[in-house]
Parts: sequence; C-alpha cells; structure tokens
Amino acid sequence: MRIALLVAVSALVAGCSGGSDGSADDPGSTSATSTTSSPRQPTPTSTRPTKPSPAPTAVPQRGAAIADVIGWIESGTPADVAGFHSMTRGADTTDLGEGVAFTTAGGVTNCVTNRYRDGALACLVKLTDPPPRPAGVESAWKANWVDFTGTTVDVGSPHGDPGPFGAGTGAELPPGQTLAFGAYRCRADPAGAFCVDYGHRTAVALSASGIEPFGCLKKATPPADIGLRFSC
Repeated sequence: MRIALLVAVSALVAGCSGGSDGSADDPGSTSATSTTSSPRQPTPTSTRPTKPSPAPTAVPQRGAAIADVIGWIESGTPADVAGFHSMTRGADTTDLGEGVAFTTAGGVTNCVTNRYRDGALACLVKLTDPPPRPAGVESAWKANWVDFTGTTVDVGSPHGDPGPFGAGTGAELPPGQTLAFGAYRCRADPAGAFCVDYGHRTAVALSASGIEPFGCLKKATPPADIGLRFSC
C-alpha cells in the first residue's frame, strides 16, 4: 500500500508539471507580454532664425504701403528730442515744456505740436502750389498751414493769429535724422519731411511740391473753410 501511494503521488506531480506553461506553443495560452506603443515624436522644426526684411532705402512715393513708409522713416538716425523742446523768434526763446518743434533744411517745413489742438502736429510748408482760398472765407487765409491729426490732413485754413507759430521756429532736424514724440515720428529728407502717426498707422509727406498722404488717408471733400483735406 505504501508503494502504491508513492506511485500515485508521483503521477499526480508529473501531471501538474506537464501542463501549459503559457508559451506560444500552447494554443490555449495567452501571452503575458504586453505591447505598448511608443509616444509619437514631434516633427522636428527648423531653428534657423528668420532673417528680418531689409528697411526700404528709397524715399516713399505716392501709393507706397504704410509699412514701407514707416520702415523708411524708422531707418533714419534717431535725434535727441531734448534739443527740440523750444522755439525761437529773433533773440527770444520759448520753452515748450513737453511740446516739440522742428524745421527742415531751408525752412521748407516748420512744424510744432499744437497745444491748441491736443498736441496734433501743425506745420507751415513753403508750397509752390497751395490750395486757393475757398469762397466765403473772409478772415486771414493761411494757404500753407497743414494740420495732421492722424485721421485727417488739412491743407490751407483761416487763421487770424499765428497760433503756436507765434513763438517762431524749432531747431533744424538734419536730413536723414528722425524725431520721435508722442504718437509721431518724423524724418527729415531733401525730398521733404515725412511723419507717421503710429496710433492710426497713417503718414504724410510735406514738401514744397505738395502734401502726400499714406495709409487710410484719401482725398475727401473739405469743410467750407478748408482748402484741401485727406481723411480716413
């Protein structure tokens, strides 16, 4: 009996050890190895720096894009605005505080931030062909007076007194230099003075040959007492 019992136990152990081991050879087995997908790698991008567009070198002409006009103005040499906070008439000098005034070579343009119009830019330009006096304007007529507010440019208007120009003229801004003040930046050039209003992305060229607007400024019907108007 003891021998028979030992044989039975041996057979039972052998039967257990001969079962499935979970290998791929056993059709009833399931593999214990799990497959995980590797994370998707991002597509490599170029790290080469973008080369900035060169600043325009030619003086902006009629119809130039406002971005090109601004780029050309900004490519000039910055002048220290501290030297343009006063105006002189003869031996008298008037401190403008935060106001700014400048002239261009030959006195073709004489510009000042007009304290009577919230600091908008006012200029006297030696125009060879200024707009005529409108019918019905009886007071003193300034055909060469230009007001640039950003959304409008008015050329020629009635003025019974010199307004901000009563203090004379500002310092000369040499050709090729720029002057930044308030929302404006102006560049002097032999072709004229070019000024941009950053707040409205508009600009104007002031020269003896005429007034040239840029950006959204287009010729518009002027009020009865204005000679010529450009407006957005």
